[in-house]
Amino acid sequence: MILVFGGTTEGRKAVEVLEEGGSPYFYSTKTGEQDIALHHGQRIDGALDAEAMQTFCGEHDIRLIIDAAHPFASQLHQTIAQVSESQNIPTIRYERIYPKRDPEITWIDDYSQIPRDIHSLLATTGVQSISKLKPLEVAGVKVFYRILNRESSIALAQKQGASPEQLCYYENPQDIPVEAEAILLKESGLSGGFSEKVEAAKVRGMRIIALKRPQTPAIFTIVNGPYGLRRMVEKLLPEFYPLHSGLTTGTCATAAAMAATIRLLKNETPEEVPVLLPNGETIHVSVGYGDGYAYCIKDAGDDPDVTDGLEIRVSVKPIPADTPTRSLSGAFEILGGEGVGVFTLPGFDYPPGSPAINKAPREMIRQNLAAVTNDSLSITISVPEGETIAKRTFNPRLGIEGGISIIGVSGIVKPFSEEAFIDSIRKCMTIAKASGSSRVVINSGGKSERFVKALYPNLPQQAFVEYGNYIGETLKMAHELCFRNVTLGVMLGKAVKLAAGHLDTHSRKATMDKAFISEMLHEAGCQADLEKITLARELWQAIPPDKTEDFCRVVLQHCMNHCRPLVPQARLTLLLIDDDGIIHSQ
Repeated sequence: MILVFGGTTEGRKAVEVLEEGGSPYFYSTKTGEQDIALHHGQRIDGALDAEAMQTFCGEHDIRLIIDAAHPFASQLHQTIAQVSESQNIPTIRYERIYPKRDPEITWIDDYSQIPRDIHSLLATTGVQSISKLKPLEVAGVKVFYRILNRESSIALAQKQGASPEQLCYYENPQDIPVEAEAILLKESGLSGGFSEKVEAAKVRGMRIIALKRPQTPAIFTIVNGPYGLRRMVEKLLPEFYPLHSGLTTGTCATAAAMAATIRLLKNETPEEVPVLLPNGETIHVSVGYGDGYAYCIKDAGDDPDVTDGLEIRVSVKPIPADTPTRSLSGAFEILGGEGVGVFTLPGFDYPPGSPAINKAPREMIRQNLAAVTNDSLSITISVPEGETIAKRTFNPRLGIEGGISIIGVSGIVKPFSEEAFIDSIRKCMTIAKASGSSRVVINSGGKSERFVKALYPNLPQQAFVEYGNYIGETLKMAHELCFRNVTLGVMLGKAVKLAAGHLDTHSRKATMDKAFISEMLHEAGCQADLEKITLARELWQAIPPDKTEDFCRVVLQHCMNHCRPLVPQARLTLLLIDDDGIIHSQ
């Protein structure tokens, strides 16, 4: 069993990660005031001292603790560390992501170090800090306290001697309602809005004083994002998730590039290297070394992937100073070697003839290497068995020849069997219904959801559900749950499959049917050359601009014909989204 200490944004994210496992866990907060929905978790509220925590862990067979509490909850962190060590329970600290410390800010270790040469101060350090700031008032500093606008906080502030005139309440950092010479902040990280608060204070010309975050107990294993949390739970408590996550080929290539660069520049060969993922979090990835290269073994987790176990190699060498194309600093030339495919058709991130290394992995490699060197480097990725393995993938059909692709958007592979994935959709749909929303908005993933959300700014987050490829199953759930209004957002790749009657758009079950697309083009009264098209999104450029709306109307009508019978009692809205976020509706 897992015990989570939350009450924060990180606590909420930890819940999202643990809910994917479908296993029971406990979620603890001090005040019980956080609004959070738990499906598999059981909530416990109220502070726990070391004795109470130790008793709870023993009675409930707690085998893993996740500390996702506020970074300044020092006493709680120390209590968890004490129990973790005495009971031999591993603890994961879900840490925040922190920007580099700005030298223009006055950094302090505790409240006693606040400069006394200021005349007025806005303290945003929380209601609990008021008593610690009273000595400033005695010294003649006019202090304002920004606290949460709730009865319990106001009562506690007044108990500590704050007058109503000293209290202020605001959510947006731009809306500071008082005039003060300086502002006191906690180093609360990106999720705590630290950067926004600093920027707002600078715009107002305020002196910025920041209280450094406390050090994390050395006994904790630190992660700073959802992917790292899941992977660490899988490592420390393997049975919690029925299926385990893996790494994309892009992440493996990035890890190998980091390892090869560190060896080149520092003559060091660490067993693990940090890899910054596109979402901003950092994970640590195991690497190895060969003669002139570093490597990372592709770990697909429990996802059925033919590339699982492949050795992704990277060799790194400096770009000579007299090379005409060499940049002054920080230029990274990314090349494909043995076993890495080549694009032979248009429609990908890079033109035909380029190595099949997608944009996201290239950006990951550049961003990670830029953190360790300003040198100009040539990076060559190779996969010794790639050409053989590629024959068992869709690459030949897509026009990628000679090897595998180096791909990955998030950097992490989250595995789901069909049954488990559909079950997760059902849970999300149930939560959407429980939110009280009369409309559910189903979409294929993060990109389409971002565009669709703008159309429904007043809907709760729970009303937006990802269907992945399972459009038919998700619509059936909407009918079973009696949603009165259903919106389905779809991008063109899935839309042309849906229009052909494929309610499951996974590539294993449905491929782009050019003959059917030709029929829809004819129906829309337009023509397009489909011979060289390998991806549906290329249709946006192939169709004459003045016929785009006609084609979208035809596609949406065919989609509606297949979707309408699944939700006969609901008002169904279909949204076709292009690559620029332009939405066509029916």
